[in-house]
Amino acid sequence: MNRFGFFKRGKGRHRQNNDHIVPSTSLINISQSELSRDVIENEKTFRKIFENTFDVIFRAIPSNYTPQVLLIYIDGLVDTKLLDEVLLKPIMFQGIPRGIEQPEDIGQTIRDQLVPLAQTKTVTKISEAVDGILKSKVLILVNEQSDALMADIAGFEKRSIEEPPAESVVRGPREGFTETLIVNTSLLRRKLRHPSLKMENRTIGEEAKTDIVIAYIKGIASETVLEEVRKRLDRIVTDPIVGTNLEEFIEDQTFSPFPQIQNTERPDIVAASLMEGKVAIIEDGNPFVLIVPMTFWTGLQAADDYYERFIYSSLVRILRIILYLMSIYLPSLYVSLTSYHPQLIPTNLLLAFAAAREGVPFPAVFEALIMEFIFEGLREAGIRLPKTIGSAVSIVGALVIGQAAVQAGIVSAPMVIVVSTTGIASFTIPRYNMGTATRMIRFPMLILAGMYGLYGVALGTMILMIHLVNLRSFGVPYLSPVAPRTFRNLKDVFIRAPRRRA
Repeated sequence: MNRFGFFKRGKGRHRQNNDHIVPSTSLINISQSELSRDVIENEKTFRKIFENTFDVIFRAIPSNYTPQVLLIYIDGLVDTKLLDEVLLKPIMFQGIPRGIEQPEDIGQTIRDQLVPLAQTKTVTKISEAVDGILKSKVLILVNEQSDALMADIAGFEKRSIEEPPAESVVRGPREGFTETLIVNTSLLRRKLRHPSLKMENRTIGEEAKTDIVIAYIKGIASETVLEEVRKRLDRIVTDPIVGTNLEEFIEDQTFSPFPQIQNTERPDIVAASLMEGKVAIIEDGNPFVLIVPMTFWTGLQAADDYYERFIYSSLVRILRIILYLMSIYLPSLYVSLTSYHPQLIPTNLLLAFAAAREGVPFPAVFEALIMEFIFEGLREAGIRLPKTIGSAVSIVGALVIGQAAVQAGIVSAPMVIVVSTTGIASFTIPRYNMGTATRMIRFPMLILAGMYGLYGVALGTMILMIHLVNLRSFGVPYLSPVAPRTFRNLKDVFIRAPRRRA
């Protein structure tokens, strides 16, 4: 097993790189076995399965020194107070309740009168019982009965619904997804109260058994995209740890710097995407919901665009696109013009650049690479440090290092301005993964500019456009609806059309 907790499986082999770890043969043999009618025998079986597991509780309710009823659950995942009120007290102290009909045995009493039917499920196999226990349910075994009851009395600690810190809005809802699957699906149901909203449940992984929900609106979502989502999820044979990057398992191009799957913590964004015919993937234990397919233009759209008036939203979106281009090309253009094409610069501005660069020992491209590297280091330090000091250290560090570098003659003042402006422009990109792609592209574009000038920038742009045109997200062209052009969908790309014309 590698450091991230993933492992691959080979046909007829155990875990790779873990040949010394051999799965228990007894566990494999009994996983498909039926439950016994003897409670004591079942207890031995489950104690063997959960051996050396301190948080699995075996609670027997004895009758004449024989465990007539056995409860098995995981401490911390079950509401023990509700368990006491619903099951333990009625059986142990209050006696069998009297319903419309006289129950034949205690098993029928538990099934019909003590536990609400909407929260129970009958199981007959040991594997089903083990899965239920691991999913926060209580297993109720009754002597002389070949089936068992799974009661959903979950009661574990969970994070409250809060505004996503990375997707805050000036105007709009203040609620975000949490790590609890049922909470996330309920938030989505509150946004889309329609029977056409479908949620398919799936389980991925052979041991982790992570719960996945595929959400879509029937009649609006593309059946081709939906079927492709099902196939890619079913092809996952490894066991990803809950909450890890599920995108890498189902994305189209692994080595592309551009994100092909949108992720968000906002229910309103997911609801709007489903209304557009997209498909959402909700993972238990992960507050980020995946949305497919994703286009290039989606990465430049923010939630605020749809809560403000269209005039303001359109102007901000145009500004955002211009700043996005600046975050890629500004350092490259500066290096190209100052190193290879000074005749394109106005004379007064060229003289100012020459005076500022006087005494700098490095060429412009190396100077830009140094400053970009330092800026990325400060950005990363600001993220990793505690929030109370992270922003202060990154801002003070940028000011001190930039001023000191200029005074020492290592870099020129115009280069500090260019790199700082580029960094500010990259911060305007709403999606973090889209901003990361921009930072990755900036460095090869800068190197090409240092080697060939504007010809290198043009070459890099051609390579970038060829890659984007050929990129797909679940079969959908990445640059659509611009390439291929679909006029009726262009009203929400460069600008946002008024609601009356939407």
